[in-house]
Amino acid sequence: MKLLLVLGSDETHNLISLYVKPLGFELIRYGHVLKAMDNIDEIDPAAIIISARDFPRHWKILVQFIRAERAKEVCPIILLKGENFSIEEASKASFLGVSGLVTEALDKPSEISRLQGILGRYMPVAEKRRSHRFYAEPWQRFGFVFINPKGNCLVTGEVKDISLGGLSFLPDNSSSIKDINLNTELDECSLRTGDSILSPRCRLAKTGRVISMEFLSFPDGEWETLNVYIDFLPMLEIKNSQRDHEKPIASLQDSA
Repeated sequence: MKLLLVLGSDETHNLISLYVKPLGFELIRYGHVLKAMDNIDEIDPAAIIISARDFPRHWKILVQFIRAERAKEVCPIILLKGENFSIEEASKASFLGVSGLVTEALDKPSEISRLQGILGRYMPVAEKRRSHRFYAEPWQRFGFVFINPKGNCLVTGEVKDISLGGLSFLPDNSSSIKDINLNTELDECSLRTGDSILSPRCRLAKTGRVISMEFLSFPDGEWETLNVYIDFLPMLEIKNSQRDHEKPIASLQDSA
């Protein structure tokens, strides 16, 4: 499946790659609206993402051009909006046939879920699950550390969310990562999933207070270990909930 990206920002491209590439999309990016229009028949995308922030006037022309031949059911269009995107513009987007609006910064879990949800409506179930992100809870026992290749020091912190494609991570010390460039590939990483310790190769896909890592590869068998553990999380959540409900009962029995 081909996902056409019409946007100018490298950072936005990296974020989208992190959150949707695990679904199996082949990402094709254009930085000019006219070039995208010229090549859209040849590309024949399954979905399209357009930056209204980068193309505040031309996104409407592109959406109309696409909808002239491709219905919503065939090719969803997601519009990335900036901070100054007005209600009037949102109404125009809906009228023209945009499938959904997402904040371009993608800095909130709700916006990431919205992006994945819109694309997920048009995708096979087996592919949807690859990009589904779980927000890390203590009982899930996720952990992540890596070696900063610049200073050869250990970077520790907290896993904020995780999917089969990557994770978001809050370092304990922000200064420990300040010299790592975007898109740096990291060979010395350790990922804890329950009782297992995995060794993924990762790429720094987003910088900031919370950083994002894309999983590039795993040693033989380890990706399946992560896959099985993520599959088990709903059952683990039920077991954890049952333990929480049993605690007050045990306390009452002890006091009696």
